[in-house]
Amino acid sequence: MAKGQKTGGRVKGTPNKTTGEVKAMVLQALANKGGVKYLERQAEENPTAFMTLVGKVMPTQVTGEDGGPVKHLFGWLQSDG
Repeated sequence: MAKGQKTGGRVKGTPNKTTGEVKAMVLQALANKGGVKYLERQAEENPTAFMTLVGKVMPTQVTGEDGGPVKHLFGWLQSDG
């Protein structure tokens, strides 16, 4: 086998079966507890844990259009006075 060459296993990016099953169970438990309403309650009652969750589901990298860099456009507003 050549160094760095993959010869078997899952396709890159495909989660393993256990990961998929656990995710499905977590989503089912969330639905059973009230979904969005439950999360809103947690945001109020447990803000630190809620923000930790938010940090885990947000993308770790942000890219612009077509995967390019993020573009920042700046401008000035005209004053009426």
